[in-house]
Amino acid sequence: MSDERPGWHRHPIGGGWVEDTASVDEMAHIGPDAQVYGDAEVFGAARVYGAARVSGNAQVCGNARVSGAAEVFENAQVYGAARVSGNAQVCGNAQVSGAAQEFGDAEVFGAARVYGAARVSGNAEVFGAAQVYGAARVSAPRHVLTVGPIGSEDQTLTLFRTETGYGVSVGCWHPDGATLDDLTAEVQRRAPDHADEYEAAMALCRVRIAEWEKR
Repeated sequence: MSDERPGWHRHPIGGGWVEDTASVDEMAHIGPDAQVYGDAEVFGAARVYGAARVSGNAQVCGNARVSGAAEVFENAQVYGAARVSGNAQVCGNAQVSGAAQEFGDAEVFGAARVYGAARVSGNAEVFGAAQVYGAARVSAPRHVLTVGPIGSEDQTLTLFRTETGYGVSVGCWHPDGATLDDLTAEVQRRAPDHADEYEAAMALCRVRIAEWEKR
């Protein structure tokens, strides 16, 4: 690619292309084949390299890394020590943070959140209002199940596969190691009028968990 590119400049650390409309901290690293454009922001000690693209209103910050042929665009955010690589995509209003890793051909989009030490890979899709976190190991579309809106606050129930079994969350209720029995107790405590609705959703969750256990 020519060094003559109107409306763009080479970033001083890494030499990658940055459109003049984008904002990149001087301490950030943009590799020679990476591009940051639109109104995207890269700041802190973040690194964008390989053939990665950050565009739209996306933000990459902290110690995050975006590499390979990965793309972060629209209003997505990648921050903390998160890693997005391979052909992975993060878009919409999605967030990948903490020590989470997304790679392969995985997609995280909508208002989904992937955080903690979660791993999303393969051809997995995490979307909607799903929350995938902790020891999650999601490598196929059927490794995540969302049900919603549900309950008195119209929240989303997320079930996801982990190294040792499964994780479950509903809205702001997402304790590490939570089980469906824990959720039943929480529903009885906070929203007993919606117990039947939750029980129907959890019946579907049990079918999916049984499917995972067979493999």
